[in-house]
Amino acid sequence: MAPPPSSAHDSSITLDVNGDKHTLTVDHRTTLLDALRERLDLTGTKKGCDQGQCGACTVLLDGRRTVACLQLAVAAEGRAVTTVEGLAEGGQLHPVQQAFLDLDGYQCGYCTPGQICSAVAVIEEHAAGWPSAVTDDVRPEAGPPPLTDDEIRERMSGNLCRCSAYVSIVQAVSRAAAAARAESAGTTAAGAGEAA
Repeated sequence: MAPPPSSAHDSSITLDVNGDKHTLTVDHRTTLLDALRERLDLTGTKKGCDQGQCGACTVLLDGRRTVACLQLAVAAEGRAVTTVEGLAEGGQLHPVQQAFLDLDGYQCGYCTPGQICSAVAVIEEHAAGWPSAVTDDVRPEAGPPPLTDDEIRERMSGNLCRCSAYVSIVQAVSRAAAAARAESAGTTAAGAGEAA
């Protein structure tokens, strides 16, 4: 249990992070990034530019990507926060994590957690049919565009890698997206077989 607020600038909040509830007393100006790193010891989320420009602090908020350095912790109350530490299930790496590992989608590794969280969201956004700035046909009836290297680059452009591991990052996102499509097709086929 968090101590009661000590001033008018503090609030007691409960954050749902990686499926666990954490009650904290925070200054209203505390960013989600600082709450994760300094208060919850979830240091996978990295502090890069601290201005929302590099993407190193990308986390998922209700399944959508956000840069945690620009998100206030008090505004994340009641929402599901997923950090890189929360992507694996039962000791099994998330397919995006595995693809980054298999294809060396990192060098120094500092930006990797943000890249991975962003890639998870990119794959879901693409599957939902969201267009990007390089999508040729943005009509909803056109469906998701092919997930080309250009599409991946554009969709991941908010995440900088100062080591320039971009070629491997694009390959990793492409492989994880293909695995997600295959799994979705298998689930759909299995569901159709059960219905028959």
